[in-house]
Amino acid sequence: MKIRASFILCSLVLLTAAACGSDADEGPAVAEPTLTVSRDRAAIGSPLRFTYRFEPTEQPIEGDYWVFLHVLDQDGERLWGDDHQPPLPTSTWKAGQPVEYSRTVFLPNYPYIGPAEVRLGLYMPSTGERLRLSGNEMSRREYSVAKLQILPQSENIFLIYKEGWHPAEVHPQDPTIDWQWTRNAATMSFRNPRKDATFYLEYDARPDLLPAPQQVTARIGDQVIGSFSAESLEPKLVTLPISAAQLGEAEVVELMLEVDRTFRPNASDSRELGIRVFHAFVEPK
Repeated sequence: MKIRASFILCSLVLLTAAACGSDADEGPAVAEPTLTVSRDRAAIGSPLRFTYRFEPTEQPIEGDYWVFLHVLDQDGERLWGDDHQPPLPTSTWKAGQPVEYSRTVFLPNYPYIGPAEVRLGLYMPSTGERLRLSGNEMSRREYSVAKLQILPQSENIFLIYKEGWHPAEVHPQDPTIDWQWTRNAATMSFRNPRKDATFYLEYDARPDLLPAPQQVTARIGDQVIGSFSAESLEPKLVTLPISAAQLGEAEVVELMLEVDRTFRPNASDSRELGIRVFHAFVEPK
């Protein structure tokens, strides 16, 4: 009985491994990945631009796989990631036609400072299967593509949300995601960097609840630094250049976001809402 039980147990283990880990099989690489990072040192909360590039091989890809990106600390523990669908479905990739695109992410507020490694791969969300790529494979079809030094948040220009903001809210399933709704006009202040800068704003809106999308204007005093139409139901990133002249000579700069109309989300919520802001950031050049 003991021999038979051991045989059955081993058979079950092998069958489970075959069902759950088909990506362990040897096979040709489907693409060669590279990743370019906008900078190799980045502070918590700051925007980081990842440029993905895949050079497909002659090996066809059956199905539409997702890209996973994992950022790991020096002990190999995952800090955060950027899983997403590539803009061109993997089933349409062809040899000699590189796939390249960029995504900007904000470094989440994790309690870690120090060196980090960036790895990526291709996987099928429904099964977890991963495809073989050509490159520096670390484990289970996870490929090392970049190094990163994570700096403390104090390296950033600190923004203070002043008048015109509703209280902060947190996603009930993911505490790393938070936001604040604006009113019709919302002000934030920051130390003047006294040089050209870029203003990053990640937001979404509810154009489905309005007869037309809201028009949003960003201004410093009487100077308009940019405007856009709030048409997106999903988080969207807007970048606006700010010149040193627009920042002025004061020690502290006040930047205002104005929306041309507000709305009430439902009959039980009396708040007057503008746009929902996930991240606002000022990056000197």
